[in-house]
Order: sequence, then C-alpha cells, then structure tokens
Amino acid sequence: MQVEVNPNEDTEWNDILRKHGIIPEKPQDPEPLIQEALVEAERKAHENRLEDKDLDELDELEDIEDESFLNQYRQKRLAELSTITQASVHNQVYGLQKPDFTREVTEASKNCVVCLNLTSSSSNNVESRLLSEIWRRLAAKYGDIKFCEMRGNMCIEGYPDRNTPTILVYKDGEIAKQYVTLMALGGTSTRVDDLENMLVEVGALKESDVRLKKGGDDDSEDERPSKPKSSIRNTTATVDNDDDDWD
Repeated sequence: MQVEVNPNEDTEWNDILRKHGIIPEKPQDPEPLIQEALVEAERKAHENRLEDKDLDELDELEDIEDESFLNQYRQKRLAELSTITQASVHNQVYGLQKPDFTREVTEASKNCVVCLNLTSSSSNNVESRLLSEIWRRLAAKYGDIKFCEMRGNMCIEGYPDRNTPTILVYKDGEIAKQYVTLMALGGTSTRVDDLENMLVEVGALKESDVRLKKGGDDDSEDERPSKPKSSIRNTTATVDNDDDDWD
C-alpha cells in the first residue's frame, strides 16, 4: 500500500524522509527574512537621515540630533564643498568656433565632462533660446562641468536647423549622451532639473551632490529668454567653414 505524504507538513516522519533525501527540504518561511530586511532598511534610513541635509539644515537640527553626529555630517558637507570649489574652474558658457572643437571639447572631456549645445541660427527657435538660458544657469552652478555653445551649421555644414538645439555630452573623449531638440526632455517646458537629471545619468553629477538641493536654483517661473545671453565667451574670433564632422 502506497502512503501519500504531504512534503510541506512539519512532522517527525517528514523530518526522517527529508534527512534521507526522499522528499525535498521544507521551503523556508520568507516572513522572517522580510521582517529582517525591513528592520535593516529602517536602520539604514535612520543612519542616513541627514544624508541630504545642507549646512543650514544641519544647524537647524542642533536641538534634536546628537552634536557629535551632526558634526560628522558638517565635516562631510564641508569636505564636499571644498572639493567642488577646487574643481569649479569654468562657471561660464564657452562660445566655440569650429577650429576650437577638438581642443575645447574632445580633448577637454578627458579631464572633465563637456556639454555642448548646438544652437539654432534663427532667433525664432524657442527651444534653442530656452536651452541657451538653461545652459547659462547650469554653467554658473556647476563650474566643474564645462558648458560650450556653438551654432549647429557652423559645427557641421548644412546641419538642419530643425535639429537644433542639439545636446552633446562628452566624457573621456567620447559622446556619452545626445539629444536632438528638447523633445525627449520636455520641449519648451524643459527645466533646469531636467538637465540636472541628465547630468546625474551620465555621471557628471552624483545624486548626493549638495548643489542638487531644491531651492538652490528656483526654476518655477515661466519667464523665457527672448534672446541668447551675452555671457557667452568666444574662445577665438575666426570662423572655419570646413565641413569636417566633430571628432
């Protein structure tokens, strides 16, 4: 007579059968593992509760948090700010001509991330004007990243104006990201934080970067620039109409 055995039952007989490999081991109850994971997640969240706080916010917590614990984060923030300050050597938008491209973009990207905006030749291109304004704000905020700007048809002869603005992000001498127009970023509704997310995605910024804190660069207004800002600096005065592609 064959006796059917429920392998999931917790009996002494089943223990004997499992010991001899006759039936499989009883599946492990996932509940303790889940509870352990939740406890660990709560512990880490508590330990890292100050991770996104800036210096002013840390000062506001003096009556709540342990002073030595706060000081650890203060020192961490100060060290981060010092590193950022030392690396912030640009803080402007560089207007380029074609002879500058290899030196100012391809070669420069081996030392820092270089973001190039290929602009429209028409003042009627709203997206191009918008991106030039965002470029100016990003350049002032993130001086460790090099922001450049160049007319699309000056970079590539015959480059269609409908493809502008075009964003090219160079890293380690190669294109790491590119957008043709702002369609994928929000079109004429594109905001500073949309470009900041892109910079995080390509590794130009860390998610923990203190400069990404909301409130540091309010982008909620609807004001849009009517023309490119005059803060762009030309690195050379000569124009080369050679039709070579970018390197």
